[in-house]
Amino acid sequence: MSESSSGVNNLSGSFPKSHSSQYSELGVTRTPLSVDHSPDSGLVSTPLPSSRFQFVPWHHLKQCDVTGDQLTCPRVREGPSEEDFNFREGRDFCLKRGRRKRREEEGQSWEERLQENWENCLELNLSYQDLGDPYQRENFFRILQRLIRVEKLQLIDNSLTDLSSVRLPRCKMLNLHRNHLVCLRQLPKLPAVEHLCLSENAISSLRGLGALGSSPLRSLNLTRNPVTFSRDYRAHVFSCLPNLEVLDGIPKLPVDSLPLRVKGPESSRMCIIL
Repeated sequence: MSESSSGVNNLSGSFPKSHSSQYSELGVTRTPLSVDHSPDSGLVSTPLPSSRFQFVPWHHLKQCDVTGDQLTCPRVREGPSEEDFNFREGRDFCLKRGRRKRREEEGQSWEERLQENWENCLELNLSYQDLGDPYQRENFFRILQRLIRVEKLQLIDNSLTDLSSVRLPRCKMLNLHRNHLVCLRQLPKLPAVEHLCLSENAISSLRGLGALGSSPLRSLNLTRNPVTFSRDYRAHVFSCLPNLEVLDGIPKLPVDSLPLRVKGPESSRMCIIL
């Protein structure tokens, strides 16, 4: 499982395809090869000089003072396979106990945590991470739990199913578009949220919406969720969220403020298709 590597190289201004790993001190045995023309034996394959940096996180590079709060769109990448870093320079790094156990034993140095500096991130985009490896997901959640000052957070299309263990105390704008949430109780703790996008998930009920009632939430987007087809959907949402001004891109209408018992049967069967 990797730590994170930036999609933007702040030192050169380019956009490299980088990988990272928490086991950055380990070498990689299966590396890209270059061709060395030898007069004695013909063509000889040798590792490229950059191969040893294939799985190195940015904060392990020498003379690199970039901190996590300077990364706009970091990537949480999968590290090398177990076969690839079993050995380096004759040392055996057998993973019988698994990468997770090794991470718990080694932990992170204080210098690494200071350079990652996720605690001081104010705006971060962690969208489209393709979190297929369980250790990759573990590192992703480790970063989320350190975002204590983030105000704008993008988590689009990450196949997320449960964020209830995460607290984002200062987050004002959270975008969870196109994930796999099935209920509102799977949301992170959001005491300061003002704008929340949950479009294209699988939310089928409004249970748990009351947890957002004490927040200053002004706009909520639940489009393309099954719950939008439920009876009196808009009225229920506005009754639970007194500060809400816009729902699914539509400002609050006078009919949305009427008590549910006053509405006739025709209005209770209406739904909005966007």
